[in-house]
Amino acid sequence: MDKELSVDAILSSLNEVQREAVKQSDGPVMVIAGPGSGKTRVLTYKIAYLISMGVDPWRILALTFTNKAAREMKERIEEVVGGGARRVWMGTFHSIFARILRVEAHRIGYPNDFTIYDSDDTKSVLREIVNNMKLDPKVYKPGFMYSRISMAKSNLITPKAYAVNEELLTYDQMNRVPMLSQIYTKYVDKCLKSGAMDFDDLLLQMFKLLYQNPDNIRDKYQSAFSHILVDEFQDTNFLQYEIIKLFLKDRGPNSNICIVGDDAQSIYSFRGATIENILHFEKDFPDLKTFKLEQNYRSTKYIIDAANRIIQFNKNQIQKKIWTDELEGEKIKVIKTMTDNEEGRRIADLILEYKNRYHLANHEMAILYRTNAQSRVFEEYLRRQNIPYKIYGGQSFYQRKEVKDVIAYLRMAVNEKDDEAFKRVINYPRRGLGAKALDALAKHAEELQIGLYQACLDAPLTPRSRTTINEFIRLIESFKTRNQQSNAYETASYIVKKTGILDLYKAENTMEAFGRMENINALLDGVQEFVESDELIGDEIVEKNLSSYLQNIALLTDFDEQTEETDYITLMSTHAAKGLEFEAIFLVGMEENLFPSYMSMSTPEQIDEERRLFYVAITRAKKYLSLSYANSRYQYGQSRFNDPSRFLEELPVECLEEDSPLLKKPAFEKPKVLGGLKPLGQKVKELPVINATDFKADPPAMIQENMRVLHLKFGEGTVVKIDGYKENKVAKIDFDQISGPEKRIVLRFAKLQIIKE
Repeated sequence: MDKELSVDAILSSLNEVQREAVKQSDGPVMVIAGPGSGKTRVLTYKIAYLISMGVDPWRILALTFTNKAAREMKERIEEVVGGGARRVWMGTFHSIFARILRVEAHRIGYPNDFTIYDSDDTKSVLREIVNNMKLDPKVYKPGFMYSRISMAKSNLITPKAYAVNEELLTYDQMNRVPMLSQIYTKYVDKCLKSGAMDFDDLLLQMFKLLYQNPDNIRDKYQSAFSHILVDEFQDTNFLQYEIIKLFLKDRGPNSNICIVGDDAQSIYSFRGATIENILHFEKDFPDLKTFKLEQNYRSTKYIIDAANRIIQFNKNQIQKKIWTDELEGEKIKVIKTMTDNEEGRRIADLILEYKNRYHLANHEMAILYRTNAQSRVFEEYLRRQNIPYKIYGGQSFYQRKEVKDVIAYLRMAVNEKDDEAFKRVINYPRRGLGAKALDALAKHAEELQIGLYQACLDAPLTPRSRTTINEFIRLIESFKTRNQQSNAYETASYIVKKTGILDLYKAENTMEAFGRMENINALLDGVQEFVESDELIGDEIVEKNLSSYLQNIALLTDFDEQTEETDYITLMSTHAAKGLEFEAIFLVGMEENLFPSYMSMSTPEQIDEERRLFYVAITRAKKYLSLSYANSRYQYGQSRFNDPSRFLEELPVECLEEDSPLLKKPAFEKPKVLGGLKPLGQKVKELPVINATDFKADPPAMIQENMRVLHLKFGEGTVVKIDGYKENKVAKIDFDQISGPEKRIVLRFAKLQIIKE
């Protein structure tokens, strides 16, 4: 095929704006690509077009954020222009810069065969420095130090600059790590002496190489690359953009750079990404030509109209309006539930409905949530319905390390002979027991054919190990005692507190550690929910002790061991969903302080980013979009009442289903009955405002059929039927505000107040 035909083939499948963006090969170019607008196609075809027009593949530098994106683009380009695509310099910022530094590192004092430290290597070096400085390792946590040093490097803050930065030093003082500046200095020196770079150094040293310009190295690479392309430009951080500018220094209007991105999808500030890079790009390149890809090929008109309305509430943005040729489609479903538990059930039921009504496969649907800790309740209800699922980019709730650690302690409180639980907790959190001590325990248990915990009582140990083991025994015995005296939640809370696991993560003070704390608290919320649940499981009356709870989750987690499914529901965080698409999206937990997150509500900029995250989430849906929220959910062991998310109020009403709770005025009225349980659409005798402290449940024996009753969680209802005998009496109650069948509740657990007519 000749060049001209090849070019025609490249351009023929593009729309007009895409085609113009691809053909603009000279000077600075910015492509603002709305969701589902063919961004990857434009970037891929632009590289293919350049090659077809005679640009040498090795003179094209294409920077991406994931190896997967680079690999897929390379494969697509190869389909168009053949094997020459393999010679394009395409990869992540880190991989490309590592490749260059392998050739040039000696110019800035590193060996060309430098070692690359991963996060574990870095933390190990930091521990060694802390130990050598005789600092408290419980205060100077490697995770926190790593995070701070990474932040400094990403913002071009050297150890010298860090040491005189009052803001940084004050922050360290507040976090009880005043020596962090010195640790940073020692860490950098140690890496240099060891001929090693960490991941942040791959960027920092690349900047240093181009900025210091030894042997005129900058001209070498400016000449080497005639065209630079950057994918997902809105996700670049300060340092990445500074490196890009150095590649183009002094080239002015001859800067052949093409950036592709969408400011409305800038959602990674917690990783250091700065939206200002894309918002201010035109200031740095005044000769810029901008192309806006506004046609959406993914979603229906209702979803697109909702997305456009939502994003208009953000002030700082590049104006655009996405549109589609698709039909209006189904209106957006908004689901209001009384509790997060009911939300889990409703979403599982809705998935079954979509499978039957729309003939959707499991893999065509996804549940999105703001925090990973929210997955628990949805996992449990999907399991109950035998719906296979997979956690995208993570583990199932009960498979997460911190959750398994706590559950192992709970198992020890119930059964100290549980050797598997023992092995998990004996040295976590660290107690200083060495391999020799643990081997001695195992050997003693084997010789006497007894359990490991029993072996602790008289195993031959060193005096130091014996003292540690005795402390562990006292700890477990206190858990066993508490378990005999308290319900499952009280016992579990006591165990979490006494083990110090939460304090461990709190001291680490990183985003990862915070996520682990959220998971532990979500586990405790699940235990409290189990204790307070007054519904039957089948026809069985379940005791509210720790043993029953562990049995319950053991049955649930057995689901993990089932046969491998290839067709499954995807569960993921809203952040993880970026770049993906599904026929149906169920966006859950749409409440104030949850979405938007309470951690991101202190500044207008943070709220704007939360709104962009909402925008990203809803634009993952092709045909069906469901948004749900709960009046109450368990948080930190208590049932808390939440307002619907402000983002729901910003949705255009014409895009919502007619029975949407948001259309029932006033949509956001404060409840007059505890928990917002005033029946909708009924004229009922208004009750005074009820506080939990004022609520007094009547004795179960007084509850009769046809009585009106009030439940703190479910609100008002009518007792339809009572069956069973004595302690096992079960009431069937039709609650006014809960759709679906009547609830079956064990009377002795029910906590019902009779409403006097």
